[in-house]
Amino acid sequence: MSAVLTSTAVQPGVAFELDGQPVTAHAGETVLKVAQRHGVEIPHLCYTDGLRPDGNCRACVVEIAGERTLAPSCCRAPTPGMKVEATSPRARKSQQMVVEMLLSDMPDVGYRWNDEKTCTPDLIAASARPSSGRGHFDSKNDAAVGQHGELSAWADRLGVSVRPALHALRREQPAPDLSHPAMAVNLDACIQCNRCVRACREEQVNDVIGYALRGADSKIVFDLDDPMAESTCVACGECVQACPTGALSPKTHVGSQKVDRKVDSVCPFCGVGCLITYNVRDEKIISVEGRDGPANHGRLCVKGRFGFDYAHHPDRLTVPLIRKPGVPKEVRPYGADWRDTFRAATWEEALDLAAGTLKSLRDTHGPKALAGFGSAKGSNEEAYLFQKLVRTGFGSNNVDHCTRLCHASSVAALLEGVGSGAVSNPVNDVEHAELIFVIGSNPTANHPVAATWMKNAAQRGAKIVLADPRITDIGRHAWRTLQFKADTDVAMLNALIHTVIDEGLVDEAFIRDRANNFEALKANVMGCSPEAMAPVCGIPAETLREVARAFATAKSSMILWGMGVSQHIHGTDNARCLIALCAVTGQIGKPGSGLHPLRGQNNVQGASDAGLIPMMFPNYQRVDNAGAHAWFEDFWGTKLDETPGYTVVEIMHKALAPDSDPHRVRGMYIMGENPAMSDPDLNHARHALASLSHLVVQDIFLTETAWLADVVLPASAWPEKTGTASNTDRMVQMGRRALNPPGDAQPDLWIIQQIAQRMGLDWNYEGEESGVAAVYDEMRQAMHASIEGITWDRLERDSSVTYPCLTADDPGQPIVFTEKFPTPTGRLQLVPASVIPAAEKPDADYPLVLITGRQLEHWHTGSMTRRSTVLDAIEPMATASLHGDELARLGVAPGALVGIRSRRGMVQVRVRRDDGTPHGTVFMPFAYVEAAANLLTNAALDPFGKIPEFKYCAVAVEVLQGTVSEVA
Repeated sequence: MSAVLTSTAVQPGVAFELDGQPVTAHAGETVLKVAQRHGVEIPHLCYTDGLRPDGNCRACVVEIAGERTLAPSCCRAPTPGMKVEATSPRARKSQQMVVEMLLSDMPDVGYRWNDEKTCTPDLIAASARPSSGRGHFDSKNDAAVGQHGELSAWADRLGVSVRPALHALRREQPAPDLSHPAMAVNLDACIQCNRCVRACREEQVNDVIGYALRGADSKIVFDLDDPMAESTCVACGECVQACPTGALSPKTHVGSQKVDRKVDSVCPFCGVGCLITYNVRDEKIISVEGRDGPANHGRLCVKGRFGFDYAHHPDRLTVPLIRKPGVPKEVRPYGADWRDTFRAATWEEALDLAAGTLKSLRDTHGPKALAGFGSAKGSNEEAYLFQKLVRTGFGSNNVDHCTRLCHASSVAALLEGVGSGAVSNPVNDVEHAELIFVIGSNPTANHPVAATWMKNAAQRGAKIVLADPRITDIGRHAWRTLQFKADTDVAMLNALIHTVIDEGLVDEAFIRDRANNFEALKANVMGCSPEAMAPVCGIPAETLREVARAFATAKSSMILWGMGVSQHIHGTDNARCLIALCAVTGQIGKPGSGLHPLRGQNNVQGASDAGLIPMMFPNYQRVDNAGAHAWFEDFWGTKLDETPGYTVVEIMHKALAPDSDPHRVRGMYIMGENPAMSDPDLNHARHALASLSHLVVQDIFLTETAWLADVVLPASAWPEKTGTASNTDRMVQMGRRALNPPGDAQPDLWIIQQIAQRMGLDWNYEGEESGVAAVYDEMRQAMHASIEGITWDRLERDSSVTYPCLTADDPGQPIVFTEKFPTPTGRLQLVPASVIPAAEKPDADYPLVLITGRQLEHWHTGSMTRRSTVLDAIEPMATASLHGDELARLGVAPGALVGIRSRRGMVQVRVRRDDGTPHGTVFMPFAYVEAAANLLTNAALDPFGKIPEFKYCAVAVEVLQGTVSEVA
């Protein structure tokens, strides 16, 4: 049975009576919510915050004067003068009956024991006895102790025990489904509240869980009643979080819910920045829950919920290592014994050697001889301190991190066009968008929680346009799909801009008042009509015109893009076109409209903000700007290099420069970065790293890069540190330490300071957690123009604050550019872009195009996610995806072993059929060392963003094993 809100137009200040007391309902409140706010306990099981009220369990019924039947309070809106009895004898009797009937069907031993506050062994044993239906009450901690989660808790509060006669009629118990690596399905504890169905269908919009059959046979099913592991489940765990009884549970947290501590933090994976809570028992994280943070509102994905155990992996580095003399520098496979290559050392010895040799190289060959790679996987404080060390200790601006490999071109275009490299609107502002333009991004795999906001918007009627060479999962929710030919982004986008101008859809007021260089843009796209560009990009002209009209005429249109836009030699031009499309239509500076480059790693936004890039001081102040240069020289009290440093790829070239080159890089310090897997043309990158006179690597695992090091420093994983991270929405968020680093591993912030002191810097950051609060306060002063109002105390209290935030009472600005742009003129600068072909085109020898990217379960170079039990179990093997027609042309079946070859290298992988991958292309994730996609990719650079062309290179596929006939 279900119900809907009987009155949807609830106005503020509706006065009614609840249990004889006058109360007032706020706008949109149900009777249940009003009761909760006034401390009146009404049992409820099918309702939980965050899910649509369904009214099917009937545990929350109340008595309303003048009405014959009891009403479900979770979906009943109050009306003026209504008299509600929540605890009347009739209401209470019905509530108790529902709870007793549900409890009578429960198994003898449940899966979610309510003992998380305090529960003695005697009480645990008693609560597991079949004769005990209610559970027990721990008066000391006011916590119900029982074996069936929320059901036991309500039974205790209502004084309900199951009568033996009713217990004897218990249903036949269904068999458990333990097929999934992450979740246990025990439907003998299911009360069919449908919370899991709503969580899956309405929150995450994955449409996997359903309610099947009728009457006594009705049950929860996955797809067509498949085992969970064989269904289309993406393991977001939203159902687990929603389940009130433990019928759906994480396998690591079945039974006793008692934990030693709960620690609030932020997810260490993608840039969405979901707030989480770690559950810690016996000094191990046993499960993760989503918190109601502004970016996720309790939602998580498979990585955030089940990818936590990498921190406990036996491969963790626990002692400093020093390379043995004479051992060649080469990347070793997983599981190789480090003792063959390194010897254990004390921290004093390792730090002295690491910093002492770097200092000697600096003093002998000059400051340009050193370079540093920082990390977007660490904290803002670590990023800030690392770039400060390179600039003040090494003496140059040769510092960079993975932003160079993901959104450098986007940032270059945004700084040029709108004066800021950050997003204009948060992801969940798509709630206010009429049209959502997703280009060069696979959000359901790369930013799954962000994708849920897009899917929710589509459910409400927003139009999603997916523009991508590949049709990915978000395409199922799209109004129009623009599957353009790879490398033709500019042609397609110029056709859209042309249409807006040609059909008189330009926002004339915006162009007049807020933009420059419109006439040059107009002239540039004059020859780019949809009819002219259709053969180039492969999209019918009428479709291009239809999408352009919809984008321009929508009340609000928002563009979200990923590395499919940025990782080209024309990536900056791609982003310039997106800026221009927003500008000519006036779709920026208001709710539901604007520009959002989706950040890949958890702190790539914050690391860039903090200055971990070679041409910018913190807060994007150019190092060659005289005013900014003088300010930082005064702030840091030392002379600074006046010229921009080299970028990631350029540093690799300089490591192989001749000895006569005064800028040859001879020593490097790499913190939490893995260029031996993430750089393009890996053979070249690995050769460069191995050629260094001295390489210091600071990491939590012996990564491919660490195998090439002279000194390896064991560092702290994200759950082992306290610090802030800034997500893709410009939210500065607090991460708290839940664990101590293993063995002799140390916090990254401590290690950086130790290196700095040995390099001759007089640093002394006092306070807990290696002085993290003091470092943050210094960073806040350096970035006063954006985060001055976000103090450490405020973050400890609020966990998340959006910048710009300039005063203590400033709530932060989720939407920017509402009145002006932070450019010298205050106006947006339009920059025309012409069609530039890729640096390398297919030919007879290399007839296919390789596109690289991420997949849902694995992240970055796989150093963390491939050491997560669940994530590796779901996706254990490197694969390459091809269209079914392409497989047929090759004469192979899915699962066949092939070699993929480019002009730079060759890898062997198993093929996977994916008809969303276009003809003539191959898609490969880059997280697998045994089949490293970046052995194939092209190191050609975008001239503005200096980003490599990961998304396009020519390859050939050679069948090695598994032709159709062999499989047959």
